Amino acid sequence: MEPIKITLNDYVLSGGGANGESYDHKTDPSVMLKLYFPGKIQQPLDEMKLARKVYDMGIPTPEPGEYVVTEDGRYGIRFKRILGKKSYSRATADEPEKVAQFADEFAQICLKLHATHVDTKQFENVKDRYYRLLKENPFFTTAEKDKLTRFIADTPDEDTAIHGDLQYSNVIFVGDKRYFIDLGDFCWGNHLFDVGMVYLCCCLSDEAFIQETFHMPKVLAIRFWECFVPAYFGKDIPLKEVEALIRPYAGLKTLIVERDTKRPMPEMRAALTSIL
Repeated sequence: MEPIKITLNDYVLSGGGANGESYDHKTDPSVMLKLYFPGKIQQPLDEMKLARKVYDMGIPTPEPGEYVVTEDGRYGIRFKRILGKKSYSRATADEPEKVAQFADEFAQICLKLHATHVDTKQFENVKDRYYRLLKENPFFTTAEKDKLTRFIADTPDEDTAIHGDLQYSNVIFVGDKRYFIDLGDFCWGNHLFDVGMVYLCCCLSDEAFIQETFHMPKVLAIRFWECFVPAYFGKDIPLKEVEALIRPYAGLKTLIVERDTKRPMPEMRAALTSIL
């Protein structure tokens, strides 16, 4: 697939992340650009192809845009923006009195996603992703890797969809429409791998990270989780029981963070105590 050549003169920088930057079109508010850092060519192409497959499955997500390249050789994806949208994290931060409502709505769309059966030949198994991350990780010992491998292998398989980065900032809404965004890690497998990310973002992340990323105090993020749990798991399961179940799956995200930061994360490994 050949990228469409564009000029950054038409865009203004609006944000950044671990892999690149986002831009807004100067004259068309419905157009946004996700531009990867220099040298990353295959990643945006793979993400766009994956987004198209997810969209074609009928999972609610904005329609994928176009594969583009700038005059300085940076590759990215151009999207049609969902005008007037708001993420569940931003909505909760703006209207904390509605935290129970927003957590319930978020839980319902997550339940629908995790009940969606997929063609397992078209997407990666979440277990294979973690096996690969374990193999590449230089910070865990061989014995620790063996224990983590057994834990992953013993998790029951499910042929249903997983977002892969299920933060409450990655579901947006406008009116009665809801959409998943940032589906670059979409895969299939047990829903617990996904819910672990929700727990990590709400409860295990530190105050500064939650404030910067989700625009709210940690106490409100924890409250979101406490409202999410009965909406997702049912009201008869005690919160502490759910957290004991979910905590090691949240801890597995250590492998992703250590890959990106290139250093061990002992504060996150604490969630893996029951395995290690």
